Amino acid sequence: MIKTKNQIIEYFKSGIKDSRDFKIGIEHEKFLFDNENNKRVNYPKIKEMFTALLEFGWNPVFEKENIIALNKGGKNITLEPGNQIELSGDKLNHMHEACSESQDYLFELKQVTKKLDIKIVSAGFDPISKLNEIPNNPKQRYKVMTKDMPLGGELSLDMMYRTCGTQLNIDYESEEDFIKKFKVSNAIVPISIALFANSSIVEKKNSNFLSYRSKVWQNTSRGGLPKLFLENLNFEEYADFVINFPILFIQHKDQYISGRKYIFKDFMDGKIEEIDNRLPEEVDLTTHLSTIFTENRLKKYIELRSMDTCGWECLCAGPAFNIGMLYGNLDEVHDLVSKWEVDKIINAYLEAPQKGFNTQLMGKDLLYWSSALLDLSRKGLETRDIMSKKGNNETVFLNHLQKVIDNKTTNADHMINKFSKNEDLNELYDK
Repeated sequence: MIKTKNQIIEYFKSGIKDSRDFKIGIEHEKFLFDNENNKRVNYPKIKEMFTALLEFGWNPVFEKENIIALNKGGKNITLEPGNQIELSGDKLNHMHEACSESQDYLFELKQVTKKLDIKIVSAGFDPISKLNEIPNNPKQRYKVMTKDMPLGGELSLDMMYRTCGTQLNIDYESEEDFIKKFKVSNAIVPISIALFANSSIVEKKNSNFLSYRSKVWQNTSRGGLPKLFLENLNFEEYADFVINFPILFIQHKDQYISGRKYIFKDFMDGKIEEIDNRLPEEVDLTTHLSTIFTENRLKKYIELRSMDTCGWECLCAGPAFNIGMLYGNLDEVHDLVSKWEVDKIINAYLEAPQKGFNTQLMGKDLLYWSSALLDLSRKGLETRDIMSKKGNNETVFLNHLQKVIDNKTTNADHMINKFSKNEDLNELYDK
C-alpha cells in the first residue's frame, strides 16, 4: 500500500540504473484508413488486422472478451482511442537495434495492411477526418476519458482521437542525472515541436499551424509544460506534483471509475468511498503516472513526448537526436539550456506550433537552436561510437534532420507544398 510520499520517492529511485545498462525505448503511433472510403478503420477491421498479425508471432491481449493489444517479447502493439495503432518497443541497447525493430514492424504491418486494403498515415494530426467521424473501440478506460477529459481542456478529445506522436523512453543513473536530463528534456520542447512539426493539414485544409498536434496538446486536460519542470526538479518535488495531481480514473474490481473529484493524496488518505476507501497499490501509482499528459513525465524512466509522428524515413531521427544529447553529451547541452530564461522557454513553447523555426528564444530563432543542438547531439553519438554491422555509428540517423535544417523545410512544410497543389488525398498516405 502507498501511504507516504517517501514510498513514491523510492519508486522513482528504483528506476536508477548503471549507465552501462541504459536502454532506449521508442513508441510511435500511426493512423489507419480504409482505402475504399478514406475513413478511419473501425474496431472490426482492427480485429481482422490483429488476427492477421498473429501469423508473425504476436500474441493477443484481451480485456474481457475483446482483443485490445498484441505482444511479442518485450514489444506491444496497442490501440489508442480512435484506433490509432501504437508500437511500444522493447528496451534496446542502441539506435541500430531500435531502428531495426521499427523496420521489422513496418515489414509486418505492410503485409497485413496491403492484404486488408488499409492505408497508413504518418502525421501528428489526422489530416482528413472530422472528430465526429472517428470510430472508437471497446477499451473501458477510454469511455471514462471521453467523458471526463473535455472538462479540463477544450481540445482533449482531439488529442485522444486525432493525434499521433513519437515517444522516447530513457534511463537515469542517479537523482542528479535525472535532474539534468529532465531539465534538458523540458527546455528543448519548443525545438522538438519546430524540428519535428508534421501536422499542418487538418480536415483536408491548411491549418495555418506547422504542428497542430502540439497546439492540441497545449489545450488538453492534464497536459502542458509546467514551469516547475524547467527548474532543477528532484524526485521529492516530482512526488509532490504527483500527489497533488488530479486522478483521471481508478481501476477497481475490473471497472474503471472516474477520479475527477479527487487528487492522488485523497487516494493515499483512504478518502475515496467509491472504491471502499482502499489505499493505492503500486499498480495504481503506475496508472496515475501514465495519465499525466505533460510534454515529458517521470515513471521509473523519463518519457519524452513532444514529437509529431513522422514517416518511416525519419522515424529514427527524433530518438537519435535526443539520445545523442541525453546519453552522449548531457553536460554540454545542460550548460547551454541552463542559460535560457524560463519565461522565454514557455513563450517559445506556446508560439512554436504555429511559427515553427521562426519562433524566437533568447534572441535567436529555433532554426539556430535546432542546428546548435543537432551539432551537440552528433558529438554525443560520435562519443558513444556504437557501430552497426555496416560500419556506421549512430550519427547516420541524424541525416534527415540535417536536411531539414539545411533546407529550412520541415515535414509539415513539405506536406503543405505537396497537398496544397492538388489537394489529392493520396499525398497524405504513406507510400
